Amino acid sequence: MAPTLSTTQFSNPAEVTDFVVHKGNGVKGLSETGIKALPDQYIQPFEERLINKFVNETDEAIPVIDMSNPDENRVAEAVCDAAEKWGFFQVINHGVPLEVLDDVKAATHRFFNLPVEEKCKFTKENSLSTTVRFGTSFSPLAEQALEWKDYLSLFFVSEAEAEQFWPDICRNETLEYIDKSKKMVRKLLEYLGKNLNVKELDETKESLFMGSIRVNLNYYPICPNPDLTVGVGRHSDVSSLTILLQDQIGGLHVRSLASGNWVHVPPVPGSFVINIGDAMQILSNGRYKSVEHRVLANGNNNRISVPIFVNPKPESVIGPLPEVIANGEEPIYRDILYSDYVRYFFRKAHDGKKTVDYAKF
Repeated sequence: MAPTLSTTQFSNPAEVTDFVVHKGNGVKGLSETGIKALPDQYIQPFEERLINKFVNETDEAIPVIDMSNPDENRVAEAVCDAAEKWGFFQVINHGVPLEVLDDVKAATHRFFNLPVEEKCKFTKENSLSTTVRFGTSFSPLAEQALEWKDYLSLFFVSEAEAEQFWPDICRNETLEYIDKSKKMVRKLLEYLGKNLNVKELDETKESLFMGSIRVNLNYYPICPNPDLTVGVGRHSDVSSLTILLQDQIGGLHVRSLASGNWVHVPPVPGSFVINIGDAMQILSNGRYKSVEHRVLANGNNNRISVPIFVNPKPESVIGPLPEVIANGEEPIYRDILYSDYVRYFFRKAHDGKKTVDYAKF
C-alpha cells in the first residue's frame, strides 16, 4: 500500500510542521517520504486554487529582448517599454557566460542534496551569520497556508564574509554568478535611469538602485496534489530589480497589467527573466511597474530557480526621484527607509501587491 499521511511517520499536522520547519527537512524531505496526499497546512485558500486552474488561459507573452542588438537605443527603448507595460521581460544574449549559469544551477542542486544535518547548519537558529539562511516556505509563522518551496538565502556583504559564512558547496559558483551578471545589471539600470532623466549612475544613484544584493537558491520539489497549493504565492518583489535564472521546468506566472490574466513565463534556454521590484516602482513614481507573480507547484518534476535581488542599501531612504518630480509630477509615494519597507514585507504572508501601498501617502 502506498504511504499516505496517516500511514507514514505523521499522525497530525503539528508533526508535519515539526518535520519540515523545525527539524529542517524542508518540503524536499517531505516529498521524499513519498507522501501521496498534500498535508492540510499546504492547502491554499479557494481563490488561489482557482487561479491554479486558469493560469494558462491566455496567449499573451512577456517581451523577450535581445541585448546584443547593435542598435543600443532600440534595446533601451524595449527595456523601458517592458518595464512600464509589463514590469517583466526576458533577456537573451546578455553577455553573462552560459557556463556560469549552468554552474550555479548545478551548485543549487548540490546544496539541496546535502544531508539534512549539513543544511541545518544554516537555519535561522544555527547559522553563524544573519546573512545566510536556509529555510522553507516564505514566512511560516505568519502564513495561513504554507508554500511548497525550500530556499537558501545569501545576502552579499563582502567576498571575505562570504568566504567565512556561505556554504562551501555553492559559494564560489554563487559569487561568480553575482560578479558576472553585474555588467548586465548596470546596463539595465542605466537604460531605466536615463528614461527617468537620471543622466548617470553616480555613487548616490548606484547605492539607491544597486546598493545591496541578495541571492536565493530556490528548490521546488515534486508535489502531491500540486493544484491545491503553490510554489510561491502572489507577491511582488521588494527589490529595485530582480534577475531570475530558471531551469527548464517552468511554472512562473506573471499578472498581465493589460488584462489581469496570469501569463506563463516559458523557460528560454540561456535567458534571464528580469522584473521591476517595488523599490523601482517607488523611485520611478509609478512609471515602472512592480508586478504580481506566483509559481505553481509541480507534480512531476523538481524545479530550481536562482534569483538575484538587486536592492537599495538597507539604510537608503527611497521615494520618487527628484529627477522624476522635477517637472511638477505629483509624488504618489512618501519617502521611506528601505529597511523598514523590507521588514514590513517579511512580517506578513505573501499578499499580492499590498506592500507597496504601505509607501503611499
